[in-house]
Amino acid sequence: MTYEDLRIILDKVSNLLESIDQRVGTLCVKSELNRLSDIKNEPDFWQSKNQAEILKEYSKYSGIFDGYSVVSSKYKHIVELLDGFAEEIDLEEISQDVFDLKRQAESLRITLLMDREDDNKNCFFDINSGAGGTEAQDWADMILRMYMRFFEKNGFKYDLVDYQPGEAAGIKAATLFIKGKYACGILSCEAGIHRLVRISPFDSNKRRHTSFCAVSVVPEAPDIVINIDTKELRIDTYRAGGAGGQHVNKTDSAVRITHIPTRIVAQCQNERSQLKNKEIAMKVLKARLYKREKDDIEAKKSGESKMKIEWGSQIRSYVLHPYKMVKDHRTEYESPQPENVLDGDLLEFIERCLIAR
Repeated sequence: MTYEDLRIILDKVSNLLESIDQRVGTLCVKSELNRLSDIKNEPDFWQSKNQAEILKEYSKYSGIFDGYSVVSSKYKHIVELLDGFAEEIDLEEISQDVFDLKRQAESLRITLLMDREDDNKNCFFDINSGAGGTEAQDWADMILRMYMRFFEKNGFKYDLVDYQPGEAAGIKAATLFIKGKYACGILSCEAGIHRLVRISPFDSNKRRHTSFCAVSVVPEAPDIVINIDTKELRIDTYRAGGAGGQHVNKTDSAVRITHIPTRIVAQCQNERSQLKNKEIAMKVLKARLYKREKDDIEAKKSGESKMKIEWGSQIRSYVLHPYKMVKDHRTEYESPQPENVLDGDLLEFIERCLIAR
């Protein structure tokens, strides 16, 4: 890593800080923090019915203000070091600090764009293969790996709830439970149809194929919001499937729950205990019913209909042949490095989607 390389990254951080500063001003962070602090310091605050809401808001603005102060201070410190002691410092050692600073700035700017009701919730993350048979199932498996890499790189914890392998390769579907700060808000930008164009590894004639995969994000539902009549449920047990390891066992421990009135299905096979799988499947079902209810309300307002998993409804295209390009059709942002994107480098796509939204 050269001095010039570090300066290029720091220029990007400078642009990020300028954008963050504008957003902090738009949100009136400092004045809101002062206002909430005054309320919190009132003698009768702890008797107030709104104390939980006030504390939540105070924590939000305090986190933004502190995060901005830390990132700004680190940026000034590193710039001063490079400008004043470039010949004396170890560039390899300081390069890690520069990369960490860039990640912190990116994370903070994304946090500033989180303003919807469900943004700060954990969520269930569904991947389903679409039109294309074995090709689509292999593509769904590639998508699953891409997001696992993204979760690992960005500090999200995930549990594999359900895993349905394809007949010849890949997966038909998978469900993960994602935990982390603003998990639902960040991942909501990835919901939609993902399209792949490539030379098929399953075609002996080496023809070009197009495959589709659907991603959906379902916020974790509060128990108090969804009440389900057990008479409306059909519960089936079956033997867990998969390629091996934790996805396979010798008993009928996997559980599938069907909500008969809506035909919504939730299943779990990741745990060895049937009781635990049933508990998790019920949690997934409640989340899906909660999202369905909210989507129905929003659809009536906007008149939008649900997308089919096929050509023409994709949010993003990944082209590996005859050229290499990943393009987000909502923001027109492109990356000529699909290998990096498929390895989990998605923050730029997500950030541009949040800004556009």
